[in-house]
Amino acid sequence: MYSYTPAEKWQRAKLSRKTFRQALADCVDPQLNARIDAIDRVAAERGQRELNALYAVREKDRQAVATAKATLRTAPWAERSAARQKVRDAEQQLKRSERAVNKAERE
Repeated sequence: MYSYTPAEKWQRAKLSRKTFRQALADCVDPQLNARIDAIDRVAAERGQRELNALYAVREKDRQAVATAKATLRTAPWAERSAARQKVRDAEQQLKRSERAVNKAERE
């Protein structure tokens, strides 16, 4: 996964246009490709860190769902409705974090 900053997107697009024009003239400067590769490398590292953070959030949410379900199973009769609501809330949060991870993996 790549995670570009707005400045990196702009700079990469500018370098790509230059490279394209030079390719038409058949005299591509290797320094341009090296700068594009450097931007890509930094964006890939940032993207991997963000993806690892999303994995950690998803795992924490999975643990929260398991804890809420255990609380529901052991709750006294009078507290069951509150425990059910906590399970629903935890499951909704887990769905949001799983969607974020899936979206990040597709990019």
